[in-house]
Amino acid sequence: MMLIADSGSTKTDWAWIENGTIVHRVTTAGINPVHQGEEEILVECGVWNVEGEMPQGQAHSSNLTPHSSFHTPQTAPQWGADEVFFYGAGCIPEKKGVVEKVLRKVFPEANRIEVESDLLGAARAVCQHQEGLACILGTGSNSCLYDGEKIIGNVPPLGYILGDEGSGAVLGKLFLNALFKGALPDGMKEDFLQKSGLSYPEIIQRVYRQPMANRFLASTSLYISEHLDVPALRELVKQNFRDFFHKNIAQYGRHDLPVGAIGSIAYHYRELLQEVAEEEGYKLNKIAKSPMEGLVAYHLMK
Repeated sequence: MMLIADSGSTKTDWAWIENGTIVHRVTTAGINPVHQGEEEILVECGVWNVEGEMPQGQAHSSNLTPHSSFHTPQTAPQWGADEVFFYGAGCIPEKKGVVEKVLRKVFPEANRIEVESDLLGAARAVCQHQEGLACILGTGSNSCLYDGEKIIGNVPPLGYILGDEGSGAVLGKLFLNALFKGALPDGMKEDFLQKSGLSYPEIIQRVYRQPMANRFLASTSLYISEHLDVPALRELVKQNFRDFFHKNIAQYGRHDLPVGAIGSIAYHYRELLQEVAEEEGYKLNKIAKSPMEGLVAYHLMK
């Protein structure tokens, strides 16, 4: 049995594969070893210790406990794995060991466990075993030059304050700037505030005084996607993508390679992304909201 996991800071998707088919899927809380220690990750997964107690606190309501071969106080359906491939946000070289240690406790009988970055997961999902340019366009953004097996080039994304062009967070920042500085049609500011239930002071508070400002900014994408018939708003979305190509993809100097993109922003604005890619001289060959299906195909081809 093979298990593939795709994890962000918000959620983790787990898929068990047998005989080339996904036979079981579970979604749990997000895992990010940059922000979480081993014990926190164990709790998020709902792993019980050998005494049948949680390490600390309570598990997330959608944890893995009923789905995997954990130490549990009661007999539960067993979804173990011989091979585990985990792709996650925050899985930088110095943090991979934290996640691997947890997975070895969760799946003690696995004979192979690999932990890699979400960017490598995206590259393998959209490029498979071929050379290409892979992108993540979600709340944040990232990109890489991929040789068919590994990442050989990466322009640092720098986060939504210094970079993250093409992302949902930067799109939200551009939108709110245009909204309050009068660059969008009359009445749109009042319409947005009414529909969102927000006020100008509340927006400033959410951006500058509360945590997860990037997620808040990206949340404006729902309104934007519903008003793409407004030319100024369509152009704003396209400009966000142009900046992504100019400041990131162009740095690889490889117009000859296909481009693939993973993430909610890439998926929901795929027509505009396609337009910008063509305008910039790139061939966009695959867009997907999630990398899971692509990762399954990649590992089955190995």
